[in-house]
Amino acid sequence: MNDSENNENNENNENNENNETSETSETSESSGISGSDEADANGGTRVPLHERRRPWWHWQRVARSRPRLGMIMAVVGAVVGALLGGAGVAWRAEAGPFADDRACWGAFGRDDVAALFDGKRDIKTSEVPITTDRTGSEGPSGECRLTSPRGRRITVETHQLNTGFGGAGDRWADEFLSARLTPLGDGLLGMASDTRAWLAVPDGCIGRPSRLDINSGPTVIDMETGWTVYDDEVDIEARDALARAVVKLVNHYMADQGCTGEIADPVGRMPEPPGPLLEENDAMCGVKGLRLPAAFRHEGRGGTVVTQGDGPVRTCDRDVLFGHPQLRLMTIEDPRLAMLYDGLSRDGAKDRVSAGEQDGYGFVRDDMGLFQAECQTGRVTFLVRAENGEHPDDIRTILPRYVAAEADRIGCGPLRVTLPATG
Repeated sequence: MNDSENNENNENNENNENNETSETSETSESSGISGSDEADANGGTRVPLHERRRPWWHWQRVARSRPRLGMIMAVVGAVVGALLGGAGVAWRAEAGPFADDRACWGAFGRDDVAALFDGKRDIKTSEVPITTDRTGSEGPSGECRLTSPRGRRITVETHQLNTGFGGAGDRWADEFLSARLTPLGDGLLGMASDTRAWLAVPDGCIGRPSRLDINSGPTVIDMETGWTVYDDEVDIEARDALARAVVKLVNHYMADQGCTGEIADPVGRMPEPPGPLLEENDAMCGVKGLRLPAAFRHEGRGGTVVTQGDGPVRTCDRDVLFGHPQLRLMTIEDPRLAMLYDGLSRDGAKDRVSAGEQDGYGFVRDDMGLFQAECQTGRVTFLVRAENGEHPDDIRTILPRYVAAEADRIGCGPLRVTLPATG
């Protein structure tokens, strides 16, 4: 290369540098930012020349500016949230990538939900995960709701029963131990009707509560359809659907807990649902020797319904009005359910009832009589409850006769209850 060529190349390099300088100056002037300002706008670090030419949204320029990066991340978060919300709607409408997702903690597929809503598939779902408090004293709890656009709703709850679930006005005992429910059979602690179903998690899975803690009861999963029906006729198809669903829920819960075994479909072994009972004067609620008091002989009001089949509880509901029986007679044979009334039976403020020192304890008052006995199979609860306290003498008459007859029926007798003298 000769001297003239060297000089020419040097001149070209100088021109290029001058052009770059002038372009940079023009860019800074046109944007109103000087070299120092450019550095301050980008996090206090001078931006190299090759990066100044990149558009503002380039990833390397965004990464250098914290305010700009924060703004971009906020926008991205909003967009992602909107997309996830749309995905949730798609799941409920059975469209898009979530069409095969599951509901109620993963227990129900689309077909399971459709079976509960007469084949309808446009069902919305929401749930609270099943969790346990830190000490484990209150047991697991969780909730799932399935809602139809046509107004139907099914609520599923997981919770541990305790002494607060029994008593004189408790919703759970009133509704889930109603005479309209049929035992699931095969020794299961559970029942179902066309509006309610419940099933306790087997003791072998998560262990039985200690007998030292009278407040502890079984962990149950229950379902309710949002309204209570007390018609004499029970829709068998709807009952069977709820029975299958609650078993599926418990099976899924046990699998999550690492338990082995699975509960079989209960429908084939369930007895027929209860129908209206034609009572005789000397066999109230079908109990021989239990005379029907004149005060409870109401013509033209609701009939009498008694639990069918062998199960954890036998309930007789008479003259149900606005969801409440005017008179309920109930024998709870399963000790895991009998504990619901432990706290109530031990309340010393009531008129005490006895049947021998070791046979049991209870009370009687104007609207209720209750007795708990220690039988060969464990604790059994006998309950007589009126909707009001207008007939206290009838309660005092019914309780000892009912306890004696039912104790003989279940093999816990003889039990002869002694009532305190009236004041």
